[in-house]
Amino acid sequence: MDRISAIRNVEDALREFEDGDADLAATERRVAAVLRTYATEFDGDGDVFRAVGDDPVDGTVVVAPSEPAARERVLSASGVDGEGDPDGADGPEFEVERF
Repeated sequence: MDRISAIRNVEDALREFEDGDADLAATERRVAAVLRTYATEFDGDGDVFRAVGDDPVDGTVVVAPSEPAARERVLSASGVDGEGDPDGADGPEFEVERF
């Protein structure tokens, strides 16, 4: 699915919600499905990666040109500092895999 198709599908879902033909939960599911399809079929300058490991990063999906870049983007998207917290604790342990 290309970007234009994804946007059109999201617009259709929002239109149905605005017209009262779909409730919020159904709209959320539909938009999430569009985004998941778009991410798994992404054909851009990078690959799609998913984090597998500790919360809060587990399940985070990002587009990045490499695994190291994907790790950085996962941490950034999750609002986590990879160096650990002020108490000296390490950041979350996780791996990134192509999705």
